[in-house]
Amino acid sequence: MNVLELPAENFLLTELDAIADALVTDGYAIIGAALSAALASALMTEAHTLEPAVFADAGTGRDQAHQINQRIRKDRILWLMGKTACVREYLDIMEKLRIGINQRLFMGLFDYECHYACYEPGAYYRKHLDAFEGRRNRVLSTVLYLNPDWQAGDGGELMMYAPDETNLLQVVKPVHNTMIMFLSERFPHEVLPTRTNRYSLTGWYRINTSTGQVVDPAS
Repeated sequence: MNVLELPAENFLLTELDAIADALVTDGYAIIGAALSAALASALMTEAHTLEPAVFADAGTGRDQAHQINQRIRKDRILWLMGKTACVREYLDIMEKLRIGINQRLFMGLFDYECHYACYEPGAYYRKHLDAFEGRRNRVLSTVLYLNPDWQAGDGGELMMYAPDETNLLQVVKPVHNTMIMFLSERFPHEVLPTRTNRYSLTGWYRINTSTGQVVDPAS
């Protein structure tokens, strides 16, 4: 696994050229020490101390096609609204990242949505694409892991496949403060069953596909 090791104080931003090159060459980038230790710790603490009741069962599909199907996924999520200091700082970093990637790759990234995800023991997410069927909206996915005590055997690895869905490209361990970003429409991926609580901050950069009849993104 090729991991870009960035100095913690850089907050993903001073190595944007390396990240952009990886997205062009491979379609994904895996980044170690993605945030400062202080910010990663604050996000981890917030995720781990939230009341279980604030998390909702995650679904699949969008709008009328949205459904809860635990044969496909069993994680629980909480959408981020920027109400706490650490989340506001994280969203500010991701906004600067959006601008930097657009300047280098002209991807037209329009906005960013994200949520905390909690995988309790036994939870998983079967193989899928992040892009919604029939809609070109989510184009760049990001996953930041918030598991300081993760060890081999805990499960919850992200398995990322080539577009043919059979060739395994990467096994990404959900190690604290590691981020993976990848092209949403290209790579099928799955989360293996966990044996302990597994937390992440998962998000998507979207493009504006609005027409005269449809506003997309809706918010």
